Amino acid sequence: MIKKLFLNDKFILLLILINAITIFASGFGMSSDNRFILTITDNLITVLFTTELIIKFKEFGVKGYFNSNWRRFDFVLIVLSIPALIAFVCNFEITNLSFLLVFRVMRVFKSFRFLKFIPGIEHLVKGINRALKASIFVFIGFIIYIFIISILSFYLFKGVSAEYFGNPLNSLYTTFKIFTVEGWYEIPDLITKNLSSTTAFFTYLYFIFVVISGGIFGLSLVNSIFVDAMVSDNNDALETKIDSLEKKIDKLLYKNKEL
Repeated sequence: MIKKLFLNDKFILLLILINAITIFASGFGMSSDNRFILTITDNLITVLFTTELIIKFKEFGVKGYFNSNWRRFDFVLIVLSIPALIAFVCNFEITNLSFLLVFRVMRVFKSFRFLKFIPGIEHLVKGINRALKASIFVFIGFIIYIFIISILSFYLFKGVSAEYFGNPLNSLYTTFKIFTVEGWYEIPDLITKNLSSTTAFFTYLYFIFVVISGGIFGLSLVNSIFVDAMVSDNNDALETKIDSLEKKIDKLLYKNKEL
């Protein structure tokens, strides 16, 4: 009975939903008693997930369990949540131990198990995987372009606007922010406040070029290639069938011409 329960996807989905609601609710201010109830619920669900893991190990075997990508995914998420359970059982004061606090935060990842219950998720994952493979070099090229522009901006504006371009890391973040067309006009306005009219003019031209080349053309190119690869169906079997049908049609047409 217990074995069938833990092998039932509907029961696991119910646990995932309860756990997600528990984690969400625990972020609000509440009495210590209510918070303790939520903590107990959260850790109890972790125990149930661990029990599910053990039962499935026995059911499928260790090798058989890890044959499924989704089960591998479940394993990682459950393992990430176990340290928080240990901290609770051993009554560690996690607020004083930063590394345990990180483990405590990792319990949120249990909610990701909900993904495998989304209809058509397998097809979506395959599409994303195909799109990443098709656009990997475009991504690399775009990242290199962001890096070049950020280094150039760092040397140009580090003395004028330390807040945005004070070091290469800040410059990289600011450049990416401009590429997403977020604050693309506010940053140049702040930089040109104390500049001469001529310098301000060329500064505006520089940022217009950055927005157009990276924010409009660059991101649009990356998005279009990624989306196109994601929605395309590169099914070899389907292509083979189409080729076979085309050959049959050509043969029929050829026979009709002979008649």
